[in-house]
Amino acid sequence: MKLHELSPAKGSTRPRKRVGRGPGSGTGTFAGRGCNGQNSRSGGGVRPGFEGGQMPLQRRLPKRGFTNIFKKKYALINISDLVKFDGSAVVDEVALVKAGLVKGKRDGVKLLGNGELSVALTIKVDKASKGAVEKVEAAGGKIDLS
Repeated sequence: MKLHELSPAKGSTRPRKRVGRGPGSGTGTFAGRGCNGQNSRSGGGVRPGFEGGQMPLQRRLPKRGFTNIFKKKYALINISDLVKFDGSAVVDEVALVKAGLVKGKRDGVKLLGNGELSVALTIKVDKASKGAVEKVEAAGGKIDLS
């Protein structure tokens, strides 16, 4: 069997109905749209969500919450992600991007304390959790919060 030999099962498809092609076609004159009214006109019909003048659902429901436009979005890195680096490396945002650990637009990097660290690293990040700072210092490393 080849691609050009494929065809739909017999009786599974019907030809498209061509409306507005004369009175002899059965769907001439008004082309199945009825005689008059908004929906018979070209471009007729109502916009999505319109409920005939009744107050629409999206306006009836109460608004909730608040979006802080000044919120900072940090890239989150766990200690377990730092196993890629050897002991002499200085781990900063550039090194994390190069290693593929940080992607996309962000306002900084935050180090979280999930995992264990066995090598002494010098880490330069914007924020760090207390657990992360303790684990890095216990391994003989240093965290520079800038």
